[in-house]
Amino acid sequence: MADAFLMVVDGAGTVTGWSPEAERRFGLTSAEAEGRRMADVLARGRRSEGGGKGAEGLRLLPLEGADWEVRAAGQDGTALGRALLDVLFTQGHVRVYVLDPDLTVLRVSDPTEDGAVADRRVGRPFGDAAGFEDRRRVHRYLKEVLDTGTPGVERSFRARPESRGGRWRTISLTASRLQEGHGAGPGAEGRILGLAVCATDITERTRRQGRDEALAAVREKVGSTLDVEATCRLLVDALVPGYADVGTVEVVDSVLRGENPRTGPLDRGVPLRRGAYAGSEAPAHPVGDVRAVPPGTPYQRALTDLRARVVPLAELPWADADPARARSVRSIGAHSMLLAPLSLRGAVLGLISLYRCGDSEPFTEEDVPAAAAMASRTALGIDNARRYVREYTIASTLQRRLLPQRPAAQPAVETGHLLLPGGGSGCWFDTISLSGARTGLVIGEVAEHGIHAATAMGQLRTAIQALAPLDLEPDELLARLYDTAARLAEERAQLPPSDPLHRERLTATCAYAVYDPFAETCTIASAGHPAPLVVGPDSRSYIAGLPVGPPLGTVDREPVAASTFPLREGSLLALYSSALQSHAEPSSGVLRQAFARPERPLRELCDEASYVLPDTPEIRGAALLLARTRAMPADRYGAWELPYDKTAPATARRLTHKRLSDWQLDGDTGEATELIVSELVTNAVRYGRPPVELRLILDRGLTCEIRDGSTTAPHMKYAGAVDEGGRGLFIISQLATLWGTRYASEGKTVWSEQALPEPESEQALPEPDGE
Repeated sequence: MADAFLMVVDGAGTVTGWSPEAERRFGLTSAEAEGRRMADVLARGRRSEGGGKGAEGLRLLPLEGADWEVRAAGQDGTALGRALLDVLFTQGHVRVYVLDPDLTVLRVSDPTEDGAVADRRVGRPFGDAAGFEDRRRVHRYLKEVLDTGTPGVERSFRARPESRGGRWRTISLTASRLQEGHGAGPGAEGRILGLAVCATDITERTRRQGRDEALAAVREKVGSTLDVEATCRLLVDALVPGYADVGTVEVVDSVLRGENPRTGPLDRGVPLRRGAYAGSEAPAHPVGDVRAVPPGTPYQRALTDLRARVVPLAELPWADADPARARSVRSIGAHSMLLAPLSLRGAVLGLISLYRCGDSEPFTEEDVPAAAAMASRTALGIDNARRYVREYTIASTLQRRLLPQRPAAQPAVETGHLLLPGGGSGCWFDTISLSGARTGLVIGEVAEHGIHAATAMGQLRTAIQALAPLDLEPDELLARLYDTAARLAEERAQLPPSDPLHRERLTATCAYAVYDPFAETCTIASAGHPAPLVVGPDSRSYIAGLPVGPPLGTVDREPVAASTFPLREGSLLALYSSALQSHAEPSSGVLRQAFARPERPLRELCDEASYVLPDTPEIRGAALLLARTRAMPADRYGAWELPYDKTAPATARRLTHKRLSDWQLDGDTGEATELIVSELVTNAVRYGRPPVELRLILDRGLTCEIRDGSTTAPHMKYAGAVDEGGRGLFIISQLATLWGTRYASEGKTVWSEQALPEPESEQALPEPDGE
C-alpha cells in the first residue's frame, strides 16, 4: 500500500522507529521524528492535511520486547506484513522476492535494476526469473522451506542475472514462509501465503574466499615433499579445478637435476621442463616436455620482469610467436590467464600458468597478490627439493663409488646383488677373497641418510677390508670393528658444536660371514644385523640360527658370538638389509617365493625379488646380497698328509712338482713354489706338531697351505750373515705375493699366494708397407 506508514513508539508514547513512508507522509526525517511524542507527530500530520483524516485507521499491536507497535494501515487496514514488505522493498542492497505457493514471482524489488527488468520477473517461476544455473536444486530448497516452515538461511547458488551483463554470479538466498495467523515457522497455524526470499550478491565475497582457500591449500600441501615434480603436482592439484580450470607448472630443466638456478631475468633459449599439468583437455605439451619459451609472449615477459600478471585471452597478439601454445589456449576455451613466475632471491626456477575457461569468472587484478604468494610458496618448496636432489645425487654417487663395482669372481661362490632404488641410504655389501679359496660376505647399513651415511659406510667398509686379510674369525673381526666404530664416534663428538654431525650418533649394523668350500660350512657373526636366509638345493628355506649382537656404536656392549652351520653345494645364502627382514620371515614369504627355484641364475633371482617386493618408502635403498655355493673343482686343488719326519720336505717337493706339471706351471713359478713348500714344511716339522698337511689351490693365484697341529705363531726375522737358519719366512715373503697364518682350534695354517704369470700375447703382425 503506497499510503501505509509504520512507526514504533515506546511505552511513554515516544517515537523510536520511523519508516520512509512516514517521512513522506509527515515531512519529517527519521532523525527529526524519533524522540518526539506520537501525539505531536499525528497533530502535525493533521495540520499538513488541513485537519483531514490523516490519522484514521490507526492500529496498535504489542511488540515483543517493546511496549507498543503503531501501524498506519491506510484506508483499507491491511496487515502489518504489507507495510513491512514496503519497508523491505526500499532497501537497495537486498533484493526481495515474494513468491506464491507455486514459487511464482509476485513481487520483486531491486533498485539497481530498471523497472522493465524487474517487471519481466513478475509472473515467472523463481528459478527462471533469477537465472539460476541449477534450477532444480533451487526449487528443492524453496519447496523444503515451504513445506516445513523452517527458514533456509544463506544458501549459495550460481546465477546469471539479466542485469549483470550475463556473467555468472554467486547469489545467497534466505527464504522464509509467509502465512496468516500468529506465529511463523514449523508448527505455526494459518493459511500458507507463499515465500519471502532475500537474494544477496556475494560474488566478490566468494571470490575473496576462493582466493583465500586456494592460498591456504597451497600453503598446506606444497612443500610437504622433497621431490621437485611431486611439488609441482601438489600445486596444480591444490588449484585445479577449485581455483582455475587448467593449470601448468614449468621448471627450469637444470633445476630438476639439482643445479643452482640462474639469477633472473631468464636468458632466451633456457629450456623449461613441464613438471605438472591439470585440466580436462589433453595438453599440447605433455608432462616432461622440454622446450624454451619464445620471445614476444606473455610467458617470456613474466620470466623477464618476474612479476605476476593477468592476461586476457580474447585476442592473442602473440600467437605467431608461439603458435603451439596459442592453439592450446584456443582448444581449451580459455578467456583469461594468470601467470606467476617462480623466483627465489632473484633466481628463476620456473613459471606457473593458470587458465579459466568457458563460463568461469575471469581472473582480475585482485588475483595477482594471491598468485604471487602461491608462487613464492611453491618456489621455496621447489628450491628445498632441488637442494635435496643435489645432496641426494652427490650421496648416491658417493655410495655407488664406495660399493664394489665388479666383484671379483670367487672360486667356490657365485654372488649377485640387488640395490633397490632410493639411494642416499647407508646400506652396503661386499665380497672379499680370503685365503684357502674361502670367501667373505659382508652386508651392513648405517642409520643415517645422505652424505653422512655414505661417509660412515665408506669408513666401516674400508675397516672390514683391512681386517679381513688378517684371517680373523667373524666374531673377532666384529670385535675390532666395534672398536673402530667407537673411535669414529669419538671423532664426531670432538667436532665443533655448530657441526650437525656433532649431535648425530654413529649407529650401524653389520653381518660378516665366511664360507669354506672344503669344509662346506659357513661361519657368521652379526652386530645388530638380521640373520640370513638359507635356501637349500631342494628349495627348502630357513633363517640361520644366529645370536645377534648389539649394533655398532653401542656404548655398553657384550661379546659377539659366531655361529657355524653346514652349507651344501648348490645352497643359496641371502643376506639383506633390516628393512627386508619382515619379507624374509615365513609369515610374509615374499623373498622365499622369489627364491623358490634357487637353481636359476642369480641375476634372475635378484630381478624376481625386485618384482615381488612392495614399493614402499621403508625398503627404498635396501640391499640384498645373494651367494650360491659350489664345491671346489677336483682338478683345481690337491691335498696330501705328509710324514712328520725329515723326509717331509722332499715328499712335499715331489708332490708339488707333479701337480704343477699337470697344471702346466713349470719354469720360474714352479721353482719358486717348490722352494716355498719346502721352507713351510721344514718349519712345520721343526716347530709344529703332527699331523702335517699340504694343500695346493689353483684359482686366481697359486696358493700353498701347510697345516700342522701347533698353534705356535711363526714370525719373520732377519738372519745374520753367519746364521745357518732363520731365513725361511723371509724367503717366502720375497717369492710370494701374499702370505699369512690363520688359526683354528686344532692347529694353524701357514699359507702363501703367488700371482700367476700372464699368458703370452700373440706376436704383433707387421704393419702393411702400403704396396
